[in-house]
Amino acid sequence: MKTFNPLSLLLAVKLSVFTCVAFAQQTLYQNLPKDVTPELSTTGAYSVGVKTTTITSDSHPQLFSDERTARNLTLEIWYPTSQSKENAVYENVTRNHNSFSIKGKASRNVEIAKGKYPLVVMSHGYTGYRHLMYYLGEHLASYGYVVAAIDHTGSTNEDIDFAKAPYAGFPGTLFNRSRDQQVTLDKLFEHDTFGQHINKDKAGLVGYSMGGYGLLSTLGGCYNFSPETAGRFTGVKDSEQAKSLAQRLNTCSAGKSSNTKPDTRWAAGVALAPWGGQIPVFSKKSLEAIASPIMYIAGDLDDISGYQGIRWLFENTGSQGTQLLTLHNARHNIAAHPAPEEALGNELDIGHYYEPAWQTQTLNNITKHFVLAMMNCHIKQQKQDCSMLQVNGDSNQTSQEGKVPEPWTGFDNRYSTGMSMEHK
Repeated sequence: MKTFNPLSLLLAVKLSVFTCVAFAQQTLYQNLPKDVTPELSTTGAYSVGVKTTTITSDSHPQLFSDERTARNLTLEIWYPTSQSKENAVYENVTRNHNSFSIKGKASRNVEIAKGKYPLVVMSHGYTGYRHLMYYLGEHLASYGYVVAAIDHTGSTNEDIDFAKAPYAGFPGTLFNRSRDQQVTLDKLFEHDTFGQHINKDKAGLVGYSMGGYGLLSTLGGCYNFSPETAGRFTGVKDSEQAKSLAQRLNTCSAGKSSNTKPDTRWAAGVALAPWGGQIPVFSKKSLEAIASPIMYIAGDLDDISGYQGIRWLFENTGSQGTQLLTLHNARHNIAAHPAPEEALGNELDIGHYYEPAWQTQTLNNITKHFVLAMMNCHIKQQKQDCSMLQVNGDSNQTSQEGKVPEPWTGFDNRYSTGMSMEHK
């Protein structure tokens, strides 16, 4: 007969509780009345499906050698559907590798609705994961888009031990980010399930932080790393090797040579807190030649990408329709979903999500509104939504000589505060 051990029971209970906390399916958003949210942040007419799939970049080049290998990318794809079932769960880890589960609004592995839809590719920052902007993927899909969010291999929370070796994946991020975005477009246009449902004339691209760094190259920008800068950001100290790395990094249009134009199917981009302008690592001349309209969204207190660096990118981007939305008193964390419960215990984890002066749900609603307006205007040519982009100046409705200005188009009275918009 086995002896009862109360310590074993206590340990089992603790493990059980820990497991429940670590994998509890949490809902991160409150239901808010439409009066207080931007017009295009409300859910569209379609139900939303979601699938996880893997694509392969064949014969993918390498930064530190002449070798070419296969590079696998995991994608989360949201799409319109006429079916619905139990809400999908998105599982990932924090920077400290604490597991968490989020309950979304999409239905997993249902059939895509009949018809053709534009593609939007989403690219996370360093580090990150494909679900970081799941709210935006679900939102765009509800308006008739196929949305593919990339897990950038070697640049995710799961891949990097951020506490011990935070920059281990940064050299690969510099080299691969734009290439990953372009290969996602190419592979999904010929995908067995989604290819026949994607409108191949025009596509959109959304990039956050290092995703925005990649976006600018994908849309035609050229990198302009000096040997010193290449060595600094790759950790290479040998001057000759740094010179060679600068040559490998200095490509245009998603890894192409300087005389190669970008893929003309890219019709619009949204760069959220893009990295690289503070150095800068882009050729000014190449930015001036970009044809696709870009909306820059940035906090004026961004201390990672640097607000003045983001302004430099905006001021030197030549495409008609390019604009800058400034979120006043915001830092760098303007794109992620709200922090899951498992990220609340320390600064390293919550610092990936938290904004001291803004509610994350408010930021997400602003992002949903303006990203959808950009895609509807420039891809679907829905002129009524172009008006949402034509707001200008300060949003605060500050009384002037006793008269209160009208709110921005798409916002209700009193609920368009804290922003400003500039146009090229």
